[in-house]
Parts: sequence; C-alpha cells; structure tokens
Amino acid sequence: MVPVSVVIITKNEAEIIACCVAKARLITDDIVIIDNGSTDGTVQIATEAGCRVFQKKWDGYAANKNKGIKLAKYHWILSLDADEVPDNELIQALQQLPFDNPMVVYDIKFKSYFGEKQIRFGKWGRDHHIRLFHRSYVSWSESPVHETLCLPADVKRSKLKGSLHHFSVKDIHDFNQKSENYAVLSAEKYHLSGKKSTLIKRHVSPVFSFIKNYILFLGFIDGMAGLQIAKMTVKHTRLKYKLLKEMECTDKKNEIVYADESLVIDY
Repeated sequence: MVPVSVVIITKNEAEIIACCVAKARLITDDIVIIDNGSTDGTVQIATEAGCRVFQKKWDGYAANKNKGIKLAKYHWILSLDADEVPDNELIQALQQLPFDNPMVVYDIKFKSYFGEKQIRFGKWGRDHHIRLFHRSYVSWSESPVHETLCLPADVKRSKLKGSLHHFSVKDIHDFNQKSENYAVLSAEKYHLSGKKSTLIKRHVSPVFSFIKNYILFLGFIDGMAGLQIAKMTVKHTRLKYKLLKEMECTDKKNEIVYADESLVIDY
C-alpha cells in the first residue's frame, strides 16, 4: 500500500466498477467513491469491495471530483473514472514512488478502447493526462466539461510508467450519446467564456478534425473503428459550434427585447 487515495466518480457503472476497484485495491487502502444516484448496483458493488461510498448531488465532473478529494484519507490523490483501469506496470510504478515532493504531478498514458478493440492511433492513441497529484497544491478547475487541473506555476511534471486502460465506449450507439452530451457541455462552456461560433469554426473545423484524426494521426490504421471515431469527431465539432451559434442568437434576441422594453418605459 502507498499513501495515495483513489477518488472515483460514478453513476450506474456496475458493469466496470468492480474491475477498476480491484486494481485500485492493489495500490491503496483508501478508495473514495462519489456517487450520483446510481440505480444499477454500483453502490453495493463498491461498498462490498471495501470502498468508502458517498452519495452526492451532481454539480459537474470537476466539482464532484473535488468533493472526493476533500474526503480522501491521504494528501496524494489518484483521480480515476470508473471506466479507467490501472495496469500492472502502472501499479508497480506507483508502489516505487517516494511521494516526497508535493510540487510534482504525474502524467499517465491512456490506452483507449472502442468496445473491445484498443485504439492505437488517431487522437485516442496519443491520450495522456495528469492524474496523480498532491491536494494541497492541486485541484480540479470546475468547468462544465473536459475538466482541467489548476496547477501552480512552479509545479514539476513527471511521466509514470504503465497505463490507464480507458474503456471509452461500448459501441457506436454509446459513442453517439456521449458525443452529443459533450457537444452540449462544450457549447455551454464556450458560451460562458465568451467564445464565438464563426463561419470557419462551423464549417472548416469539422473537416480539419477529420483530416487530423484520420490522416495526420494515422487513425485509418485502426480500421473501421478509426473511421467511426474520426467521423464522430466531425459530428461532435459541428454540433458544438451549431449549438454555440444558437446560444449567441438567443442572447441577441433577448438583448433586442430588453432594449425595446426600456424604450417603452422611458417614453
């Protein structure tokens, strides 16, 4: 065991949570589950596996991860999603770390899967994220989607051996649902930050995303799965900028109504 708490957010993850927890148990004696109303046995499975389970309302990916960080036993945090499973090489690397410098964060390579097929190329094949850090200096930035870590300016980054196996989507239907959901969240995030949906972003960016993922990043080598991922990236990019444009138009319409009402009141 090492002085690390594994923090996992869940909702209806009964199909995969046992595998994730079993590997996490080889790392630590403290696994914190932040559950958002699971109804499929996730809570029971995690509890029986010795996890500390907390039912919390959903305030967003980053916000719920931060809730788990606060409830952790140790200061060092390994942040996982329920569909992410550490391999043996990563577990061994964690067991050998000294954990003596809280200003170091650790970057971990991901091996992503489309169903049972590992994706080795395209954007998925290049995936890696910082997932191990000290909570005294690092926390999640609470944006609506694609949460990021708030890192001190003088933090040091180090790569760990091994990988997190990410069972991203079960099939094309699951992929489509997740893609549409992330498109909505991305559009909301862009809207709140003041980003605009330009003509180029709506029509050129989707095409470029396909070229980058399928050709430049060699996604075609992954066969049909690589093609489906590249095509879904096009759909996701187009949809998020379409939704962003709709939000901008709604804002303009509301501004016009408000201005007219003000004129009526003034006169």
